[in-house]
Amino acid sequence: MGDKAGTRVFKKSSPNCKLTVYLGKRDFVDHLDHVDPVDGVLLIDPEYLKDRKVFVTLTCAFRYGREDLDVLGLSFRKDLYISTFQAFPAATTEEERKPLSHLQERLLKKLGQHAHPFNFTIPQNLPCSVTLQPGPEDTGKACGVDFEVRAFCARTVEEKIHKRNSVRLVIRKVQYAPEKPGPQPMVETTRSFLLSDRSLHLEASLDKELYYHGEPISVNVHVTNNSTKTVKRMKISGKRQTCNQLAPIQSPLLTPTFILCISSITALLIPTQTLQIYKHRGVRPKGEVRQYADICLFSTAQYKCPVAQEEADDQVSPSSTFCKVYTLTPMLTNNREKRGLALDGKLKHEDTNLASSTIVKEVSNKEVLGILVSYRVKVKLVVSRGGDVSVELPFVLMHPKPSDQHISRPQSAVPETDAPVDANLIEFETNNFSQDDDFVFEDFARLRLKGMKDDEDDHFC
Repeated sequence: MGDKAGTRVFKKSSPNCKLTVYLGKRDFVDHLDHVDPVDGVLLIDPEYLKDRKVFVTLTCAFRYGREDLDVLGLSFRKDLYISTFQAFPAATTEEERKPLSHLQERLLKKLGQHAHPFNFTIPQNLPCSVTLQPGPEDTGKACGVDFEVRAFCARTVEEKIHKRNSVRLVIRKVQYAPEKPGPQPMVETTRSFLLSDRSLHLEASLDKELYYHGEPISVNVHVTNNSTKTVKRMKISGKRQTCNQLAPIQSPLLTPTFILCISSITALLIPTQTLQIYKHRGVRPKGEVRQYADICLFSTAQYKCPVAQEEADDQVSPSSTFCKVYTLTPMLTNNREKRGLALDGKLKHEDTNLASSTIVKEVSNKEVLGILVSYRVKVKLVVSRGGDVSVELPFVLMHPKPSDQHISRPQSAVPETDAPVDANLIEFETNNFSQDDDFVFEDFARLRLKGMKDDEDDHFC
């Protein structure tokens, strides 16, 4: 068999191997005007079904509390969106069915008559996949927004789902950097002092608006000090902002661990030690990259977290000017101990990074639910006996759009010496990948390859 590239297809089977789901990808891109459709194929064993049906659901959920606190019927999880599709028997007529994608047509042809397609459209007002970084001692599912595709056998949708005949797959909704970045960020401010007609002027700018993850940020600071005050120190920093809009949830179980702020849900996201940093911030000069997070359900809450900072002892004497370029690089490597930091949605066995900036259409901004992430660089001057002077510069932190989103073949694909595997439902689990002339099948769950049943606490697969 020649080393021939194939189309990568992800698959996962139920524990009893009677139900298998195939998806062409795990990341679905939000293009602002539309979102990639979730289209896949379901392979079933008709003898096992008997008088039951096969359903597929797409769920977008936001978990905002630790799983071990889900007691007495109270769950700290909110389903933002649920859509159900009856795959077998087909509930729609031929005229009502959506057109099949090219991948679905090929899979249906390969898998045979017991394969059935399914399609979902992700609404544009749903957030991207975001995970809130847990603390060192936190257990259970991580807080954040995730998307899940679940297929199961049942007589009705309301019937209890059994793990043995169901398949659960976590997917991600992502955004990539726009092709046309915005204008170069620049901000300036002038500070006047009491009983003095002389002022202090601060101007700060970035070299561009759009940065990729891991790329250094150059901050140009220009100070014109016409006053009699001395600028003692400067601090350049960046923070992530997470904006939260959540329904107030009263839970006395959470009070010992977190500080209540705005609403009790904000308490889940802002740890005590973070608030103590901001409490004493005024005594030191600051400049930092901030991550801002908005969490949106019914009310609005917002919290911020520094992700990169640099403090300089540069001084600006009275009646003088100062100009310097500072460099900051916000990276997860330097922030792994910060609980509540927003990260890009995580999949099992994969590392992640700081959450990408959320791009939202202005017309739909009020309708977006979940977690919205933005970043700002803050430049702060500490003036002797005159207070602080600060400005903030917003910027966008994202991944570049891949040149080719379809990976032809995983590195660990089947070697050439392996014999082709028959496209049989029960025998699909023979190797890590099942391959023919067109497809390279990769399993969602790696535990099943070792003959172990899926771990119910495996949250990223």
